[in-house]
Amino acid sequence: MDKLGLIAGNGRFPFLLLDAARAHGAEVVVAAIKEETDAEMDARAAADAGVRVHWLSLGELSKLIETFQSEGVHRAVMAGQVKHKQIFSSIRPDWRLAKLLLSLRTRNTDMLLGAVAKVLGDEGIELIPSTAYLEPLLAAPGVLSSRAPNEQEERDIAYGREVARGLAGFDVGQTVVIAAQACVAIEAMEGTDATIERAGVLMRSLGDPAPTLHPSEQSSPGTPLLDRSLTVVKVAKPKQDLRFDVPVIGVQTIATMRTAGATCLALEAHRTLIFDREAVRAEADAAGIAVIALEHG
Repeated sequence: MDKLGLIAGNGRFPFLLLDAARAHGAEVVVAAIKEETDAEMDARAAADAGVRVHWLSLGELSKLIETFQSEGVHRAVMAGQVKHKQIFSSIRPDWRLAKLLLSLRTRNTDMLLGAVAKVLGDEGIELIPSTAYLEPLLAAPGVLSSRAPNEQEERDIAYGREVARGLAGFDVGQTVVIAAQACVAIEAMEGTDATIERAGVLMRSLGDPAPTLHPSEQSSPGTPLLDRSLTVVKVAKPKQDLRFDVPVIGVQTIATMRTAGATCLALEAHRTLIFDREAVRAEADAAGIAVIALEHG
């Protein structure tokens, strides 16, 4: 039987991939990260003889390699987020990872994970795309909610895609939040949800009444300078490596948007995973949020 190594981060992603791999008949050896992986992973292993779990800390690259080699794993996949701040602050590297970190010319996420993938490959462990078992979850192009974006949201999407692509090209983040073609927040190490939350806080902090144009320029008293509705734009990187860091949205994304006062979500078709698609649509419709997947280009 085929064996798959699963390097599990946080959230539901590792469990979805685990289920998909088992449905394809693969035995799964889970390298669970102590700082990130849900403890439920042990229960899953206890209930399924085709799943084995080994717990290790984020910086234990040598232990990861030894675990997979001892289990006879030659193919592995990364699934689930590892918070960027964990990678660059909480990590206690072993000698192998410390050597790797010292060799990097820049310490962004792609550079680090790409180097880890090379080390694994040199040890006979091929890192494959995290979408390998989850292609049905990739977003198809088109409107994914009952409501399509309105004209203002379409303008914000067009502007947001330009900004987000520039941001993603530097491997800083993949999400921007726009209001009236003004950039309210951009993603860095904090992650997508925290970026959306920050945008909502910022918009609420503007107070009431909203800022206005100069009297000689406004069409009527009290015309808002900045529309308070927020549009979230999430893109893949120009050279997205699907072995790690695939854009993902789920019900929590929509719930966060609702709290922040965001009314529209645009993402890239074929390059974004949607978890619990029907629940995402239901949550978006209940909140009046438009969700659209656009072709890359």
